[in-house]
Amino acid sequence: MGVARTVRLNEEIKRIISGIIQNDLKDPRIPTITSVTKVEVTKDLRYAKVYISVLGNDEEKEKCIEGLKSAAGYIRKEVGSKIKTYYTPEINFVI
Repeated sequence: MGVARTVRLNEEIKRIISGIIQNDLKDPRIPTITSVTKVEVTKDLRYAKVYISVLGNDEEKEKCIEGLKSAAGYIRKEVGSKIKTYYTPEINFVI
């Protein structure tokens, strides 16, 4: 897959996940000020590493990661319905 396509896909997934976190997730562990800073998709489109930024102490950040990991299946399903690729990447959240 070309570099330009990978960059475009990274930005598209970043935009979609940001919207899902802001509008769709109702988990109290995930603050509304959680932002997606960067997304890295592997060349085979199997995995996506999503970097997030959370304001708060380490305990709040850890709770946010737990909440996002519990919602990863839902987020992956929503991403898959909005992008047109053969594979929908498995999502891993990182602070």
